[in-house]
Amino acid sequence: MGDGLVHLSAADVSVLIDCRGPGLPTVAHWGPRLTDPAPERLADLVLATAPQPIGFSADAPVPVSLLPEQSAGWLGFPGLAGHRDGRSWSSAFAIAGVHRDQCGAGRDSADAVIVTAYDDDAGLVLELELELHRSGVLRTRAGLTSTRPGRYWLQHLALLLPVPEETTELLDFTGHHLRERSPQRTAFSHGLRTRENRTGRTGYDAAHVLCAGTTGFANRRGQVWGVHTAFSGNSRTIAERTFHGRSALGGGELLLPGEVCLEAGETYTSPWLYGSYGAEGLDELAGRFHEFLRARPRHPRTPRPVVVNTWEAVYFDQDLDRLTGLAKAAAAVGAERFVLDDGWFGSRRDDTSGLGDWVVSAEVWPDGLGPLITAVRELGMDFGLWVEPEMVNPDSDLARAHPDWMMAAGDRLPLPARSQQVLDLTQPAAYAHIRDSLDALLRDHDIAFLKWDHNRDLVEAGHPATGRAGVHDQTYTVYRLLDELRAAHPRVEIESCSSGGGRVDLEILQRTDRVWASDCIDAHERLTIQRWTSLLLPLELIGSHIGAPRSHTTGRELTLDMRAGTAIWGHLGIEWDLTTADPDEQARLTEWVSLYKQLRGLLHTGTLVHGDLADPAYELTGVVAPDRSDALYNLTAVATSRSYPPGTVALPGLDPHRVYHVRPQPPGDRPDGNAAAWGAALPWCTSQGVRLSGRTLDTAGLRMPVLYPDRVLLVRATAVDDPSHPTESK
Repeated sequence: MGDGLVHLSAADVSVLIDCRGPGLPTVAHWGPRLTDPAPERLADLVLATAPQPIGFSADAPVPVSLLPEQSAGWLGFPGLAGHRDGRSWSSAFAIAGVHRDQCGAGRDSADAVIVTAYDDDAGLVLELELELHRSGVLRTRAGLTSTRPGRYWLQHLALLLPVPEETTELLDFTGHHLRERSPQRTAFSHGLRTRENRTGRTGYDAAHVLCAGTTGFANRRGQVWGVHTAFSGNSRTIAERTFHGRSALGGGELLLPGEVCLEAGETYTSPWLYGSYGAEGLDELAGRFHEFLRARPRHPRTPRPVVVNTWEAVYFDQDLDRLTGLAKAAAAVGAERFVLDDGWFGSRRDDTSGLGDWVVSAEVWPDGLGPLITAVRELGMDFGLWVEPEMVNPDSDLARAHPDWMMAAGDRLPLPARSQQVLDLTQPAAYAHIRDSLDALLRDHDIAFLKWDHNRDLVEAGHPATGRAGVHDQTYTVYRLLDELRAAHPRVEIESCSSGGGRVDLEILQRTDRVWASDCIDAHERLTIQRWTSLLLPLELIGSHIGAPRSHTTGRELTLDMRAGTAIWGHLGIEWDLTTADPDEQARLTEWVSLYKQLRGLLHTGTLVHGDLADPAYELTGVVAPDRSDALYNLTAVATSRSYPPGTVALPGLDPHRVYHVRPQPPGDRPDGNAAAWGAALPWCTSQGVRLSGRTLDTAGLRMPVLYPDRVLLVRATAVDDPSHPTESK
């Protein structure tokens, strides 16, 4: 740090922060590594890239600070909105201190800076944190403290990161139940693009990662910048290009009216805003997020067990004999975890009653869960349980005893959804009841895993005693509940499920071990859902299950190889009544489970890559080992090809100077609709395969086979040469 310029650098990414004031710091550069970090060169870079004063909003350059202020001439989206009973609505912060923290205690970051600023007239102190992780992921947040007697009503606080003008396209995501994280592209034109989430959870329609990139950016080409607002309640993610040529991505919490009021000495801390940069496309951007998550101290590091979940197998039809039979069938194909889903407690025979009564149903389980858990454990599997602690059915003992524990904006209850309401966990008695009920379940039973569900949006979610809006408080109270239970039961893993993939964000993942990507396990639909979930999350954090031959959510019928060949690209599970599978299906499923166990070390530590294929009928996904000695690719036909026979496909991510043995990978080596239907097999599609350099495979590639739609072909590439003796010159 010199003369107020702070240069953070890691993993070929540089962030240059101008803290010279007098206003709030600006990010002068976020992108490729700056090769000349000398202070005088950094100062010259700021001068060289400063905008020309145009004399409209202000007779000076208008900066895009981390928290843009109108007092600095910024007339775009404001970083801070609030007031003291109508006054102090426009802030004017001045920097008071800059603290550099390189690999500081308690941080898993390569470099960090904390900037403190004051606005004495408004009675506010602002603390801005920026961290550049060794992966190249940038994250930032702000703390706002009121220092004056009286109330400061906060409306919003958002942080912005500038992106260059050559970004011409935006990519973000939309979706709904059973179709989460569906991509959409738009031009990055002048104006404000705001993605607001008001569902009280991360939401199906969340921006997920909002990306800005150069024209035609794709998986392996083009520069791209992306941001993620890490919050599990209401949020706002924005992209703005102003009339004076400044562009930025940003985000923060979306506050409902009156949710945050700061008394003297009280502090509001914003969610983390994460940013990632890809010099060569989306794969690089995603890879940084994956490396960041894998470096966390609590990131799952044991092999991700094969899960069998009972939901689509039995739904609410639970009894010991049936589920013991299912457990035996699960163990026979190699399952390692057995999860009992909804219906085991209270009066919960369907989804209209019993939610909130977290006691084992004597009607369904007259001897308790012990006999089933014992049977599961004796079969060599651990046991998991479904819960939905934040919700309640009005038809429940809990709601009848404590109707005042249901969130409401006033005297009326919100409209019901799935016959349920939201528990106001901010009430100490309600919080203690749920915490103690879950704690008792975990103490009294041998439970290794909780599937933590959240099945409705928060509509009119207020504190019933006051009528005040309560999504902000509820969200942080749920975080506290998870933190307490994790501290008391550190060996229990938790999945974030929310009607499928409705709560997928980096803050809930500070407290959970995986997410349920979608209630839709139709493999055709899951290709897109899992591909774009993995833009943020590595595969080991994405629950991915093999469903029944006919999908319960779409009615589509798919081959077992398609279902399994898609599901192994995540944390594998099975959601199918295996007692109905015939011997051939059981044998084939066992082969796929065995393959997953052999390769999960590769799938869950390697670099995820995707092909940029000209033929829209085919998709290519791969994982390359960290040392690039091994790789697995999945070639999927999603439609009939426009070419007959189809063209070639490049295998990206390999070491260009090494030779690889490339061949089909059993059991994904014989998709029907290939040789049997279309003539002779491709010459390379044999167990002998071919031996080619990584450079050749990434340029000339392999000829794609003719496949029926919804078929997969697995391709393995294993290095066969000595890496110390490259076969090709650089």
